[in-house]
Amino acid sequence: MTAYRMGPSDRVESLLQMEAEPLDVLVIGGGVVGAGAALDATTRGLTVGLLEKRDWAAGTSSRSSRLAHGGLRYLEHLEFGLVREALAERGRLLDSIAPHLVKPLPFLLPLTRRGWERPYIGAGVALYDTLSRISRKGTALNGHQHLSRKSVARLAPGLDPDKYVGAIGYHDAQIDDARHTLALVRTAASRGALVASQVEVVGLLREPVEGGEGEGRVVGVRAVDRETGRELTVRASTVLAATGVWSEQIASWLDRPAPAPVQPSLGVHLVVDGSAVELYAALIARTAASVLFVLPWGKQWLIGTTDTPSDVDRDEPQASAADVDYLLGEANKWLLRPLTRADVVGVYAGLRPLVVGDTQEESAETTKLSREHVVARPAPGLVTIAGGKYTTYRVMAVDAIDAVVDELASPSGPVGPSRTEHVPLAGALGFAEAWNGREALAASSGLSLEAVEHLLRRHGVLTREVLAMVAERPELGVPIHPDAEYLVAEIVHAATHEGARHLEDVLVRRTRLALETRDGARSVARAAAEWIAPVLGWSQVDVAAEVARFEAGQFGVVPPPA
Repeated sequence: MTAYRMGPSDRVESLLQMEAEPLDVLVIGGGVVGAGAALDATTRGLTVGLLEKRDWAAGTSSRSSRLAHGGLRYLEHLEFGLVREALAERGRLLDSIAPHLVKPLPFLLPLTRRGWERPYIGAGVALYDTLSRISRKGTALNGHQHLSRKSVARLAPGLDPDKYVGAIGYHDAQIDDARHTLALVRTAASRGALVASQVEVVGLLREPVEGGEGEGRVVGVRAVDRETGRELTVRASTVLAATGVWSEQIASWLDRPAPAPVQPSLGVHLVVDGSAVELYAALIARTAASVLFVLPWGKQWLIGTTDTPSDVDRDEPQASAADVDYLLGEANKWLLRPLTRADVVGVYAGLRPLVVGDTQEESAETTKLSREHVVARPAPGLVTIAGGKYTTYRVMAVDAIDAVVDELASPSGPVGPSRTEHVPLAGALGFAEAWNGREALAASSGLSLEAVEHLLRRHGVLTREVLAMVAERPELGVPIHPDAEYLVAEIVHAATHEGARHLEDVLVRRTRLALETRDGARSVARAAAEWIAPVLGWSQVDVAAEVARFEAGQFGVVPPPA
């Protein structure tokens, strides 16, 4: 498979083609579900368009705990089907779909009471392992272990030994969420989907149904190119809205309540300096309101998460000082060396789109709302999907496109079943071989082994695209920031190959410089913009505007103490 190059001219061509001929399906929303649906549809032989108001994964899909997991805590709520489904998807991601972006992660679940707690929690983790083995066709992850107090001290010297009597060790998986969503978009585009970000849908197109009764069929959308201000019309046999926490916008266009009301739940995560935590496995522990994760992320740690109903700005949700202090406090209940605000490098917040069911009130505690998803057909020619969890995005996409197929007025050809469980994403095919040959790749490229491993874990076999740029222009083969491993070549590559349209896209999602450096990448913002400028045709005025816009944002900024 040849990876699709999502450069500026490719975006223009995609929009022209979308306007020229009606599509079988137009997907609104470039998060993981929308991107997954676009890939599912195009692999079934449908003609597909995908529009995103901002950047790929700009919303919820770049702000998760970065876990591909079954959801161990859902077993307590007896959601066995959801857990088994998620574990099956975790296995597919690890085995074939995205092995470069997903990797096994050992966890410690500390025990605090002698007696009943070990058999009770152990039974739950044993069931988790069993569901994983039943649902997975590939190689199983290592099974759980019962750990003594002494064993925990060896694995987690940074934990306060007075806080635990032992632990259960088990494995889950970690995923690079933003780059995974991007890989979905590139894979869909490589198979014929027309994709464009920075295009805002502003209304639905409707035509009377035969006989003149009813409200009319949805036959496309009206949209605005946010880059140029140009208005455009895209026609499609069926429109799929995968808009997450923005689902109420679709309802407003229909002038009726949403078929599946969504209660946004705010999840906040801290990025903490690597030297501040001394653990050799991830930590998961209960809190009064949610679950505490302490997760390794490169040379740093992620600490999360909150889970609270929220009506904050849905485009750019922010953490509060109280959120930061809460997470530090929860982590410090376990750590021998307490964390302070000085250890926090950055912070990010995202909104989970939790569906409010028929028996649940919109004011329900979000920790009790299900992560199940809901597919609806609120009007002829329109399908919506809401809810779910990141790990099960592919199942959600399959269900959504199944509904789209049922809704199609006149598909352009025969429609086959979903094939995405067998489709490796851009960068995945041949990754194991590339990883095994990483030392030779480092020697031939002149880069350090650490730099090559960093590239392979972010780009997979498409690392060759980045290295080709370095070979042609050696000045691109150096880190752009002194405190991070991202190369200048990756900054340029984000604009030439990965659809980045703004400085924010590059520093927040294509790389995580804005979240992983103490200065929030502000010290290199101008340099990054200068590297991008020739690709995107920016003038010096544009460069200054992009830098100002980025610096005015709150990306990674830690709120001051209350």
